[in-house]
Amino acid sequence: MNEAAGGKKVKPRLVERIPNGGWLALSLLAALLFWTILSLIPSTSRSFPNIFLVTESIGTMMQRGVFWKDIISSLISVTSGFSIGFILSLPVAIVMAWYKPVRFIIEPWIQFIRNIPPLAYVPLVVISAGVGRTPQIIVITIATFLIMSITIYQGIKNIDPTLIKAAKVLGARDRDIFMKVVAPASLPFIITAIRLGTAVGLTSLIAAESTGAQAGLGMRIRALSNTFESSPMLLYIIIIGIIGLIFERLVKLLERRLTGWQEKRDV
Repeated sequence: MNEAAGGKKVKPRLVERIPNGGWLALSLLAALLFWTILSLIPSTSRSFPNIFLVTESIGTMMQRGVFWKDIISSLISVTSGFSIGFILSLPVAIVMAWYKPVRFIIEPWIQFIRNIPPLAYVPLVVISAGVGRTPQIIVITIATFLIMSITIYQGIKNIDPTLIKAAKVLGARDRDIFMKVVAPASLPFIITAIRLGTAVGLTSLIAAESTGAQAGLGMRIRALSNTFESSPMLLYIIIIGIIGLIFERLVKLLERRLTGWQEKRDV
């Protein structure tokens, strides 16, 4: 119990007494209830088959020999595209923030392309790179690079200029300023960029795998929609969401390891 100003014991509210695991269970039950309701309504029952039919579709896709193949294929494309996008976005963001001429030339085009859905430039990528894995990775790389470069750039740009000026007064070189001032101060923004990049990589998966892919979650969802197989299609959609949650957990773990010094506020 908490102590009030007068020294009396204050009983915690019901919300505070329920642990995080309890709230997670309640959230899951609410989602399952909503799903069940949708599966019983005639107008939505075909789009949202009940959980038993969706679970059975795991065996169906395994019998077809595509279940694990699709998951692995999509993971390879997403992780490869994200990794390349991050490797490219970090130096580009730093150069944009550090040198105004570069910023004035590059930033408008990043902002311009960022507003174009990946599905719009997929045909151009296919014409240039052909079909298969390569265009998938290129599409995901473009999508993740655009969001991460802008996020990291904004983080570096918003660093307190007093810190940089103080370092220059003390005789620090550009390399020392970057390593000891800019990098630590921008680390939270880099983590945010990673979080956004993984999300964008997954959301662009459907577009990426429309490049003549032979396997993959996005490719299979499109194929299943053509045959109106809603149970396995919903299963694959759920799997993409689960992969996204796993990525989010990994990013949070990375954030705790690298930014443990940063003060955090629970709301």
